[in-house]
Amino acid sequence: MTIYFQYEKGQVMQALRYHFISRPEIRIMLIVVNVFAIGSITLYALKKITAMAFLVGSSLWIVLMISFWFVLPMMVYRRAATFKHSFSMDFGETMFTLSHENGNRSWPWEALSTFLESPHFFHLYFDSRSFFLIPKSGCADKEEINELRTLLKEKIRKK
Repeated sequence: MTIYFQYEKGQVMQALRYHFISRPEIRIMLIVVNVFAIGSITLYALKKITAMAFLVGSSLWIVLMISFWFVLPMMVYRRAATFKHSFSMDFGETMFTLSHENGNRSWPWEALSTFLESPHFFHLYFDSRSFFLIPKSGCADKEEINELRTLLKEKIRKK
């Protein structure tokens, strides 16, 4: 099976957000900050803390949400030249190959630790921080997306 694709900025940004939010350490931190924000608004409403303390807590929440939703994905997108090129990807029995106008690279299926699926992409993880995005838009139709999903489930453990 071979697919051809290039990346669309909006979809890549959403996939990067999905990646960051799916990280356990970030998810735990977001939960803690949200509990802190709910606690600070409750304490402020009960007149147990000052407006300044509530403002500091709210500011922390706003800064973290902006960081994870806008700043981090934009930094990754700008640094990676990968998102500005066109690719083809061939999925074989023992390995998969990524081809570009400047060359190609093959990996055995065992090089991947896991994968997950987001609305527009398949995320192939080599380790907890190194991953590759395969756009679903590279597939010809829903049947080919299902075929690729089945192949990935057979070859890689799902997260």
